[in-house]
Amino acid sequence: MSALKHLSVDVVDTMVTFLADTEYGDLSKYGIYRPKKGPFYLKGVIGRSPVIDVGTIAKIKDGAIKVIPSHITGIENKKVIFGNNKVKEFDAIVFATGYRSIVNTWLKDYKYVLNDEGMPKNEFPNHWKGDYGLYCTGLSKRGLFGVKMDAEVIVNDINQTLKLH
Repeated sequence: MSALKHLSVDVVDTMVTFLADTEYGDLSKYGIYRPKKGPFYLKGVIGRSPVIDVGTIAKIKDGAIKVIPSHITGIENKKVIFGNNKVKEFDAIVFATGYRSIVNTWLKDYKYVLNDEGMPKNEFPNHWKGDYGLYCTGLSKRGLFGVKMDAEVIVNDINQTLKLH
C-alpha cells in the first residue's frame, strides 16, 4: 500500500505478483489461477481484489483442502453438484466464489442475505447478516480489513446466538 504513494499501480502490481510467485509458487497445479490484471488494479476498478490466506495455501499444498475449479449448479442436502457434472458430498461448505459474486445464480433463497447482484442486501456496517442464520463475509469492498471485521462480527453473533439457546 505504501508503494502506491510513490509508484504506479502497474509497477506495484508487477512487484506484488512477483513476490507472491516467489513466496508461493505456481498455484495453478492446485486449481488456483491468477487473474490477468493485478490486485491493486482490480481493487481500483471493481472494488475487490483476489485474496487467499497463506494458511490456506499451505493446507492446499498439503492436500488437506482440495480446490474444485468449477462453479456450483446445485446443492441437495450434503451433496454439491458442480458445473462439470461431478457430485461430491461435504460435511461443511466454504463458499469461495471467485472474483465476482455469482452466489445469487445458484444459492436457493439468496435473498435472505444477498441482492440480485450477489452483494449483501443490507448496507454497511450490517451487510454481513442475513435472515435465517445466513451470513456473508468479504463483500464489504473494504479489502482484507473488511474480511477481518466481517469474520469477527459473525463469530460474535454466532456466540451470542449459542448463549441464548
